[in-house]
Amino acid sequence: RLQKLKEMFISKFGSAPKFYARAPGRVNLIGEHIDYCGYAVLPMAIEQDILIAVEPVQTQIVQLANINSSYLDFSTNVNNIQINKTKPQWHNYFLCGLKGIQEHFGLNNPTGMNCLLDGTIPPSSGLSSSSALVCCAGLVTLRANGKTLSKVELAEICTKSERYIGTEGGGMDQSISFLAEEGTAKLIEFSPLRATDVRLPSGATFVIANSCVEMNKAATSHYNIRVMECRLATKLLSKSKGLEWRKTLRLHDVQTKLGVSLEEMLTIVEEVLHPEPYSAEEICKCLGISLEELRSQILSQNVQDVSTFKLYQRAKHVYSEAARVLEFQKICSEAPANALQLLGELMKQSHISCREMYECSCPELDRLVDICLQFGAIGSRLTGAGWGGCTVSMVPTDKLNTFLKNVKKAYYQTDGQRLAVENNSLFATKPGRGALVFVEA
Repeated sequence: RLQKLKEMFISKFGSAPKFYARAPGRVNLIGEHIDYCGYAVLPMAIEQDILIAVEPVQTQIVQLANINSSYLDFSTNVNNIQINKTKPQWHNYFLCGLKGIQEHFGLNNPTGMNCLLDGTIPPSSGLSSSSALVCCAGLVTLRANGKTLSKVELAEICTKSERYIGTEGGGMDQSISFLAEEGTAKLIEFSPLRATDVRLPSGATFVIANSCVEMNKAATSHYNIRVMECRLATKLLSKSKGLEWRKTLRLHDVQTKLGVSLEEMLTIVEEVLHPEPYSAEEICKCLGISLEELRSQILSQNVQDVSTFKLYQRAKHVYSEAARVLEFQKICSEAPANALQLLGELMKQSHISCREMYECSCPELDRLVDICLQFGAIGSRLTGAGWGGCTVSMVPTDKLNTFLKNVKKAYYQTDGQRLAVENNSLFATKPGRGALVFVEA
């Protein structure tokens, strides 16, 4: 693959690349939609990745090309980076990483570069292809400009810089992309960012299955609406408990300030919030603010015209999912005899909560989860943002081949479009290593 990338680079730019950077995609085993609420998540890096061949140049121009011809070439002056939020094209994710490093170091005349990209992460599949591209671009820019940063600093810069494209993400994707290590999943905690090894039990393999429904977080509003609903739930819960609600931003902060357990937070949600959707007017009344203040001070730009918000359901999902993550880690470290059954149960509960409380599933994902469970998965759930993308299933290693055969038959071979991509859509994976730069010997 490297040789092919090098040959294509030479034919494209007329000279050889000076170095390569790689950043992996990830699968989140449990802990969906809670990183931006401040809670720990449990992902692992996958073998699929973004690989970029790079040659720093004397001009101020960055030229980007992609091995996949459906992604068009792009070039721009490094001193004039414009990121188009309305059409999230592939090069804009590269520009996010570039701009993040540029701004962090206050680089006045950053180095120009020729870059050729090869990606093996299925796009818009919930396996974090866009964040891997942002991370890889950050790494490339860092190296080309002769700067150094720790992995934690890089992860934090790339998390912030992906927001240039309008996605209000929480930092899981970028953190695992940099902090991953081969052979282990990670419990990733935020503020401050830290990663702890989680050894997965032997006897099971994790299998990723793509529903073949594409979901682009930056191009749809579902994701950012959920972020806002969690923010609004935070404000209402804080106000009801006499906390400084204007300064409380995430559901995790409410729990910390009250000093209670996740179970107690679930009880508080039951007491304070009602299951019926809240109108913007009702939220204003609860907080004692005007509609104008709600829009300008709390809601992000891309959800200004949303008229109703489900706060009870979103808060319930977040607090229960945060508890499942900690339970998952505990089972992995204690490794009881029935560990696989217990972990499988948590994965199933997580999917039900994503489907019913967070409403981030879709019919194809639900069907795929059912098929995986039917053919022997111990646990199965959607992974990534949802509304399409992939499921992750835990399958007994000795039943892996039959499982893959049956799922292929039941889900992919019944539909011409899915059949065309089945080879890249269903695969077993193990925890891979994080992002790195390498030079040919």
